[in-house]
Amino acid sequence: MSARDNSPTQSKPVRVLAISSGKGGVGKSNVTLNLALALSDLNQKVLLWDADLGLANADVLLGLRTKWTIFDWLKGDKTLKEIIVEGPKGVQILPAASGILELSDISEADKRRLIDEFEAWREDLDYLLIDTAAGIGQNVIFFNLVAQERLVVVTNEPTSLTDAYALIKALSSKHDQGQFYVLPNMVPGPKEARAIFELLSNVAGTYLPKVSLDLVGFVPYDPAVAAGVRAQRPFYLNEPKGPAAKKMAELAGYLNAKSPPGFGGGGLVLFINRLIAGRRAVD
Repeated sequence: MSARDNSPTQSKPVRVLAISSGKGGVGKSNVTLNLALALSDLNQKVLLWDADLGLANADVLLGLRTKWTIFDWLKGDKTLKEIIVEGPKGVQILPAASGILELSDISEADKRRLIDEFEAWREDLDYLLIDTAAGIGQNVIFFNLVAQERLVVVTNEPTSLTDAYALIKALSSKHDQGQFYVLPNMVPGPKEARAIFELLSNVAGTYLPKVSLDLVGFVPYDPAVAAGVRAQRPFYLNEPKGPAAKKMAELAGYLNAKSPPGFGGGGLVLFINRLIAGRRAVD
C-alpha cells in the first residue's frame, strides 16, 4: 500500500489510546508510563507520546534527558525517529513540546512527510499511548478526538470526579464521543473503585444518555508509586510485585485482550489523517 493511500487496509492495526484526566495531580502520566511498560511485558511495542504541552512528564519520571522534541520535527531539523528516546523495556517516548500546536496547520508537504514517517514505522508498533494534559483545553479535546480509544483517570476527590465528568461531557455533547474507559487511581481497594465508577456512571447515565463508560480496573494506593517518582524509576520496575504494579499488569492484559470500540483496520493511518485534518472539529 502506498504511504499516501488513506484506506484502512493495514495488516496490523495500531491501537491509539488517549489517556486524560479532568484535573491534574491524579497520577495520569504515571499511569500512562507504567501501562506502557506493562504492555511491553506482553510483547507489545509501545510508543508513548507526551502531549502535555509545556509540562513534559514522561522523561522526568524516567530520569531521561531529551535533547529534541516534536517541535524540531516541525522545523524540519529532525525525523521522528531521531526525536524518539528509548526507555525501559523498549518503550519509545516522543517528548512534549509547545510546538505541537502547529500540527493542525502544517503544509501539505509536511503532512506527506508525517504520513510517510509513521507509515514506514507502523509495522514496528502495536500501541500509541497519548498522555494528554489535564482538563478540557483545546489540545486535550483534540487528542481525544484523533485517538480511537479514550481512558479517563480519576481519584476519589470530588474535584477529580467533577472535572472528569466535565471532560466526558465536553467530548460527548460537543463532539459526539460516547465510549470511555474509566480507571480509578490511588484508591484503597475494589469497593472504593466501584463506588467511584458508579457515581460517575450514574451521573453520565442521567445527563449523557449516549455515553458508555467501562470500568477497566483500578490502581490501589501504594507507597511504591511515590517512591518511584522520587527515584525517577517507574513503580512497575521498582516494585514489580507490589499492588500497584500488579493492577497495572492486569490493566494491560485487559486492554490487550479487549476489542476496541469502533476500531477499523487502519488505526495509525486513521490517527494521522485525523491529526493533520486540523482543529476544525475542536473549534
